[in-house]
Amino acid sequence: MIKCNVTACGIISRDASTRTNKEEKTFLSFPLRVAIPTKDGRHETVEISVNKDGIQEETANYRNGSRAEVSGTMYLKRRGEKLYFNLFADRIVPALANTADSLKGEMSFRGKVGKNIEERKDKNDKPYTVFSAFSAEKVDDGFEYQWVRFFSFNKQREEWLQPGARVDAKGEMSVSVHNGKTDISCRVEELSLHVAESDNPNQ
Repeated sequence: MIKCNVTACGIISRDASTRTNKEEKTFLSFPLRVAIPTKDGRHETVEISVNKDGIQEETANYRNGSRAEVSGTMYLKRRGEKLYFNLFADRIVPALANTADSLKGEMSFRGKVGKNIEERKDKNDKPYTVFSAFSAEKVDDGFEYQWVRFFSFNKQREEWLQPGARVDAKGEMSVSVHNGKTDISCRVEELSLHVAESDNPNQ
């Protein structure tokens, strides 16, 4: 499970349209393109699928080429090599033309720790831990896996933080792009061992 409370600023890349969900409720939908800085100083674009409760008459507020700031709950969906960003908006406001593109927010993560866990020290000799973990989603007859790189600063590594451990983590989310590949990382603020409930087979 990867759930993020975010604010995204970018350019609407197609006029908003209306759709209907399973409960026959109408919602607005449009793609928002956000330029993300790369390590070599350039920018690459990620596309966020924005949905918001609304009616047909409201689509005129969200036109192709206009800048918008969108806040809400975002979910990450991995399908093969492609990572999809699905943002369910609580608030959409026009953004000034000189407002920089951005994608910022807090992540809630539940998943399994990978093999490599590194204990390091910063320039002030304070300990921090770097590790990756994945969240699995069942799709048809298989699973899709989304990896996140975690940075836990200013404290010693917990003894239970071992390869294969299931964890719950919360912290500041960061999105970067390198050679067309999107990477997700998180600066940990809360980290705990996840203990599955005995009556829940999905844990």
